[in-house]
Amino acid sequence: MARILIAEDEKPINELIRRNLTLVGHAVAQAYNGTAAVELAESEPFDLVLLDVMLPGLSGFEVKERLRPDMPVIFVTARGNLSDRLQGLGLGADDYIVKPFEILELLARVEAVLRRANAGAKTFDLDGCHVDFGTYRVYIDGAEVFLTPQEFSLLDTLICNRNLALSREQLLEQAWGFDYEGDTRTVDVHIQKLRKKLRMDTRIQTVYKVGYRLSTK
Repeated sequence: MARILIAEDEKPINELIRRNLTLVGHAVAQAYNGTAAVELAESEPFDLVLLDVMLPGLSGFEVKERLRPDMPVIFVTARGNLSDRLQGLGLGADDYIVKPFEILELLARVEAVLRRANAGAKTFDLDGCHVDFGTYRVYIDGAEVFLTPQEFSLLDTLICNRNLALSREQLLEQAWGFDYEGDTRTVDVHIQKLRKKLRMDTRIQTVYKVGYRLSTK
């Protein structure tokens, strides 16, 4: 997956982001002030920087100005007023997320930026299942398996959040969209279809009283 730099001075938030990014397969480096963030970005290759605005030393805006112009950046900050958003996006940031945030939303936005920057995963392989995100095709042991667009969207959501427990409501929001008005039971039906088509009975796990998780461990 991608190599991501987290520049966040609040250690609990920095660690929360690191832990979840690591769970879904990314390699992560951490910085707790603006100067360290710039030094790391200049010394190591990164596919994305998650950048707080209110950093000690150099502010997030100052850090962004010192990064190479083509470096993908998502501001993750408590400063949510319009002028700050416009300043961050005006500096060339790819996205701007206001604290407090849902970790699944952050992961989804990270994946979206990485794919736009061609740094995200283009394929996924597990137990003979090969997923090609570019062509929306899935293969089992080399033979193509037909998935409906909705089944592929659900699989994509599970893969992007692999090893994380997702509620049915979260799966509906991410795979069906926030405006979906159907019943959560449709998630169960589609999960069963994916398990059968992809031979993932043990990989797509039911999490008691929560929902489902795609386990890669």
